[in-house]
Amino acid sequence: MATLKYAVGLSAADPDCQPVLVLGQIRHLARLAWDDVKVKLAPRVTEEVWQRAVSELFPSPTDSIHLYLNLATLAALPGKCARHNTPSRAHSVTRLVRSLVAGSDLTIVLVCERADMLASACAVARAFPLYSRKSGPQPEPTITVEFIIADGEQATAEEVQLLQDAARGIRLTARIVDTPCNEMHTDAFVEEVRQVGEELGTPLTLIRGEELKARGFGGIYGVGKAAVHPPALAVLSHTPAGATHGIAWVGKGIVYDTGGLSMKTKTTMPGMKRDLGGAAAILGAFLVAVKSGFTQNLHAVFCVAENAVGPTATRPDDIHTLYSGRTVEINNTDAEGRLVLADGVAYANKDLKCTTILDMATLTGAQGTATGKYHGALLTNQECWEVLGAAAGRATGDLLFPVPYTPELHFSEFASSVADMKNSAADRSNALVSCAGLFIGANLGFDFPGSWIHVDMASPVHSGDRATGYGVALLCVLFGSHSTHRLLQQLAPPAPAAAAAVAAAADLSDGTTNSSKKMRLEQRRP
Repeated sequence: MATLKYAVGLSAADPDCQPVLVLGQIRHLARLAWDDVKVKLAPRVTEEVWQRAVSELFPSPTDSIHLYLNLATLAALPGKCARHNTPSRAHSVTRLVRSLVAGSDLTIVLVCERADMLASACAVARAFPLYSRKSGPQPEPTITVEFIIADGEQATAEEVQLLQDAARGIRLTARIVDTPCNEMHTDAFVEEVRQVGEELGTPLTLIRGEELKARGFGGIYGVGKAAVHPPALAVLSHTPAGATHGIAWVGKGIVYDTGGLSMKTKTTMPGMKRDLGGAAAILGAFLVAVKSGFTQNLHAVFCVAENAVGPTATRPDDIHTLYSGRTVEINNTDAEGRLVLADGVAYANKDLKCTTILDMATLTGAQGTATGKYHGALLTNQECWEVLGAAAGRATGDLLFPVPYTPELHFSEFASSVADMKNSAADRSNALVSCAGLFIGANLGFDFPGSWIHVDMASPVHSGDRATGYGVALLCVLFGSHSTHRLLQQLAPPAPAAAAAVAAAADLSDGTTNSSKKMRLEQRRP
């Protein structure tokens, strides 16, 4: 597997000894002076060859030219970028790197604006997955990533360390998601959590197996009780001195989803090793956030289970009592992720006393239909987080787009005559992404005074057969105002607490006109 190294500045190298890929948007490449890049290309590439190559690039949507054999390559990113895309063109960065990089040592020179540095670095990391069980010798190249910042000061050593940490978090997340359940079972995932906690010096709280049942975690226990490896609630807590705010990131960690007794088919079950994508992303993001100096109380809550089939498996018609105290009639055992997350968010509220609770999950197939394979779906009880989440998505390449939050219209889909609610919507055509999220939110209560943010990333969690590490960069930037790291602070939308206060002060139910509502929305855009 490749070793990734992010570096400060450009080091001198001959392409014959160290192949190089120079990558950027045409407008940035055209501004470069030959003196800016010749240290990576001379003597094999001349100034005339460089200038002619730049002038002949015609990205549609991308383009590349070999400057010297296949050892020095120039590549251009798409010129156009719609408002719901990331200005970094991160997805194109990943695709170009995958297509142009062989299995040997290489330097990648990213030419980008300062605001796109983190997203571009993360895009490169996604191109180099860690997990493989292929037999025989595998290439182990060293990939060095260097930057030319097109619009300002060059990267500092501190910033490059953040890029290195972010790449590590993304590759950790992707490795966990790529690993099959015969290796990444619940015990193995808990061990991954434990190792991160030991590295960071953050205590691990672990509730596992029958203790879950005894303590009232009916959602996690009910989903995972039939598996060989027991279900668990694992929590890492970062509590720095001087913290005044409690934040919880709650992850769905279904290490495999057969669908339970409402079993998936032979075509829909393969790939369900990815159903822990939300929990894996939160683990990677927690690692990066704490190493980058997170200033508030941050709790990573992992709801870990295998939705297996066996004699003790939950049946349709069973009724479980969740940690919130609400009862749920099971009408679909394949709607299990919301059950474990219901316990997780209730624990974050009741036990951890968090006032900002975000859950992340590969929750619904409907997410891909609603927002596609690049954008996660965002559901929240506070309007400001729709703007903040979309902005953080564009800043990182982990794109995010809001779906309707209307519990008064949608929550009736879970009506039950024998319990507080069912776990699967009655009308499968009625905003399923919103409905599934509302089931989780109901365990906080729709009058929850804090901030609740739900991210469904069932499709962006993978690209083809490989995990993307989606969510790591998104969370670090979305909550970047709570970091001491300068780059995260610069990229972060307004502080979540301040944004929540703005939303509370500008309640759109106050009878104002549509024009004044629109004006306030525009004023709140970061």
